Amino acid sequence: MKKKILIVLTLLLIVISIIISNLPKSEVKAIDEDVEPIEKEEVPTNYKVDIKGAINKPGVYEVTSDKRVIDVIQLAGGLKKDANTNYINLSAKVTDEMVIWIYTKEEIKEFKLEQSSTKYMLQECNCPKVDNTTCLNNDNNTSSNSNEIVNINTASKEALMTLDGIGEAKADSIIEYREKNGPFTTIEDIMKVNGIGESAFAKIKDRIKV
Repeated sequence: MKKKILIVLTLLLIVISIIISNLPKSEVKAIDEDVEPIEKEEVPTNYKVDIKGAINKPGVYEVTSDKRVIDVIQLAGGLKKDANTNYINLSAKVTDEMVIWIYTKEEIKEFKLEQSSTKYMLQECNCPKVDNTTCLNNDNNTSSNSNEIVNINTASKEALMTLDGIGEAKADSIIEYREKNGPFTTIEDIMKVNGIGESAFAKIKDRIKV
């Protein structure tokens, strides 16, 4: 009796195998597509970030890797009244051991005066402190957005200032030019903006588009 059952089961398996092997490929593919792959859920990593300067509660904070600079600022009690964030990338994602330095308006003012002197003429940096990970336009500490392509027709002032050599004044000039003359038609048109010549264009041409 047991042998008969085994024989019957074996025959059934053979028949099923034959049926499956003779199915059209499209039907087999459709069956495979119905099976949804199981996606692994990414678990945020914990980072330690140092925030200092014109902030209400400076210190080292532990945050998850999905946070941004603006989140750390809020966690640290927010900005002081004299804070200047024009040269800080508030949208940058946090990294482990990141240093966020919030400057005062006076610090920025003094630094701009120093930049105009011979000592700082060759320094293409908008920030007084070189240990600031979030500083925009800092060759030693580029922001997380430093390699993104910038659309010079739609970019904000802050986005334009992520370009090498483009500070606040040149960013304002770019925005003023496109408001008066309409959108740029080619990236070379940016050289029509006062203060942006061939050498300045050569530094940013690989990071801009229209």
